[in-house]
Amino acid sequence: MSGNIGMTETTPTAMIGDLRRVLKRLYYPLEVMLVCARWYAAYPLSLRHLEEMMQERGVFVDHSTVHRWALKVLPVLELVFRRRKRPVGTSRRLDETYIKVSGQWKYLYRAVDKSGDTVDFLLTAKRDLAAARRYLERAIKLHGLPAKITIDKSGANTAAIRSVNADACLDIGLRQSKYLNNIVEQDHRAVKRITDPMMGFKSFWSAQKLIAGIETMHMVKKGQLHCPGGQPMSAADQFLQLGLLISASTVVSIVSSTLSRYYLPSHLSPGLDLLNRA
Repeated sequence: MSGNIGMTETTPTAMIGDLRRVLKRLYYPLEVMLVCARWYAAYPLSLRHLEEMMQERGVFVDHSTVHRWALKVLPVLELVFRRRKRPVGTSRRLDETYIKVSGQWKYLYRAVDKSGDTVDFLLTAKRDLAAARRYLERAIKLHGLPAKITIDKSGANTAAIRSVNADACLDIGLRQSKYLNNIVEQDHRAVKRITDPMMGFKSFWSAQKLIAGIETMHMVKKGQLHCPGGQPMSAADQFLQLGLLISASTVVSIVSSTLSRYYLPSHLSPGLDLLNRA
């Protein structure tokens, strides 16, 4: 097992393939799957709570099925969300929190900007220079170069920022302030509030996927999803929109792969391209 576990180690192609297999054998409406996945990622509920809540609404689904839906749907929602995520600020607060995996405490690196918007997150097995640097390189690659980073007195985070500056000839400002870092420490609570009823994760694999969904739903609640036309939407509607985008792209992918086996008239190709870019 690798010492550092990223949140998107599984390739996007594999994730889409997993979701495609789920959609091809739907026994429940897609809306039911999305509601269960959203509730699990957004609220401090156990799987058995969700099973009971769905039964009260006339939907009889086993808690293990809800768990399987969450593992399949949430990582793909994260990928779709990242393509539509609003830009974050260049003044960032970095910290790590504890997450229990297989009965052992692991580390979730997280950062927010000065407005409280989530920058990025990364689950690691250790809290050391390599883990902190990996997080920094990932965040810079996905969200650009920060002007300054505020941390607590962590020696590993300090060394990681200085090593990145030295190796890449950068000038990222480093500020150590427990008071200014309270914003990210308070933001940890939103994630821990959801993970606590889960009573720990059974494996890194499941922890990666479910934390990705929890963080995505947290960012949706904070308004970090770019909505078309700037129209205000509830968190539930934004989540459903992401799910419908997944459904549409999966259908297009299935249609494309099927048509590619046969003759595709040239006048249909532009329309299919437009759907793929949607």
